[in-house]
Amino acid sequence: MKQKFGKIFYVSRGTICKIPFYFRENCVIIETAITDPEIQRLGKLLAWKYCRGDFMGKIIAVANQKGGVGKTTTAVNLAACLGAKKKNILLVDIDPQGNATSGLGISKKNVGHATSYDLLIGDAKAEEVVIHTEFRGVDLIPSSIQLAGAEVELVEMENRIIRLKTALCPLRERYDFILIDCPPSLGLITLNAFTAVDSVFIPIQCEYYALEGLSQLMNSVQAVKRRYNDRLELEGVLLTMYDGRLNLTQQVVTEIKKYFPRKVFSTVIPRTVRLSDAPSYGQPILYYDRSNKGAQAYSALTDEILKKNR
Repeated sequence: MKQKFGKIFYVSRGTICKIPFYFRENCVIIETAITDPEIQRLGKLLAWKYCRGDFMGKIIAVANQKGGVGKTTTAVNLAACLGAKKKNILLVDIDPQGNATSGLGISKKNVGHATSYDLLIGDAKAEEVVIHTEFRGVDLIPSSIQLAGAEVELVEMENRIIRLKTALCPLRERYDFILIDCPPSLGLITLNAFTAVDSVFIPIQCEYYALEGLSQLMNSVQAVKRRYNDRLELEGVLLTMYDGRLNLTQQVVTEIKKYFPRKVFSTVIPRTVRLSDAPSYGQPILYYDRSNKGAQAYSALTDEILKKNR
């Protein structure tokens, strides 16, 4: 298991001293023989923060119940760009369509491996489901067409809302970010994701009807926050399929910024042919065509997210 390391700094007789510490299993190990009550208090604080998940990888759900908004494209390309910046990334595909799986070069028809369905419905352990991809720093939990019927199966299951959270918990220490590509719906699978994550990332296309259904999405987020996950927050809103030449685009951007004040990312994702072509080759745009405007935009978005999550 990956261990998290750090240092406690304190002043002793006018000298700044440091004491290394690290986490192992559910313990905070402080490497010192000092029995100072203040050091012990700091140890308890670190243990509390560790149990809260403050030192673990951040889990983000990429969600929008409206299809065709660039949700999966964003999940795949954000994972690739974060990996390229030396972050350890896990992409969890819980969309029955499995496009995030194929977008990383894994055939969804011949996975030959346990999938997110086995994680949600079966007894598979998370580490048994993870696939190492060919892209730097990116691991994948693939999807399966079996997920299409998982909503019905979940209804009869015990703890049906927290199954994904329970399954992913052992992996949080291994990754800097865990991204979940949600299905384009607000059913039990998506609610499982909202219960498991720290934040929700919403891609919105710059087209007519862009705000359609968003109030329902935000109501679901708030309901989960009240009942199951009090840490849940909005990571941000990403404008996709942007074409600055169109008046409609500018109108949509204005409306979205009114709806989500101070939550819209500065980076916008342009509509490009190469960005649309990349999934058919099983590659993120960064690997398919690094010089493409789409690759540059997702790289800039990655910088924004890293800056926000320092």
